[in-house]
Amino acid sequence: MKKSYIISAVSAALFLLMIILIKTVDVADIGPEGTKIGLSSINKAFHELTGLNDSWDKIADYTMLLAFVSGLAFAVLGLVQLIQRKSLLKVDREILLLGGLYVVLGIFYVIFEKVVINYRPEILSDETKPEASFPSSHVMMACVVAGSVIVILGRYIKKAEQRVAARLILSVVMLISVAARLVSGVHWLTDIIAGVLLSCALVFLYKGLIENDTEE
Repeated sequence: MKKSYIISAVSAALFLLMIILIKTVDVADIGPEGTKIGLSSINKAFHELTGLNDSWDKIADYTMLLAFVSGLAFAVLGLVQLIQRKSLLKVDREILLLGGLYVVLGIFYVIFEKVVINYRPEILSDETKPEASFPSSHVMMACVVAGSVIVILGRYIKKAEQRVAARLILSVVMLISVAARLVSGVHWLTDIIAGVLLSCALVFLYKGLIENDTEE
């Protein structure tokens, strides 16, 4: 089994374990309006450390937008290929898989908006009731989009220095996205960790599928 698939499977297993722990271990009504939160001691201590920080929340919005721009560039490339080649099947397979990955990402987003594992630590100013908070959708979307683009950059950017620069920029975008969301206080610590784990599961699954093409 390829290393990428192993990392994906381990990340997915840890993500599922996180859900089990949150629903069963140290559950207490520390959330807004008495909502119950798992692993409450750890989550409460970290939230008291950070508090709410609107500036970092906005920074997380901007970095997620930057990640989306990189993904949009490949969506445009795929559309151009479709127009020029006049067949969806002739679009580069890695771009088609990238589209499939983003569909799966959207499905997970919808699922965790409906199936609430944890609520946010606070009711935000533009909301009137507790919101779903697990996993962090900002972290999940920024890391999956930027991470997947990093995976396929080498196939489209041939100059080594440009490729390294692009990967470095996207890596920084991911790190800032995670850090900003972590200290913004709009999520519990476990929401951020879960977002990273699910992102790793999806990105490394995508990487494994791309590596299959290379071997073939």
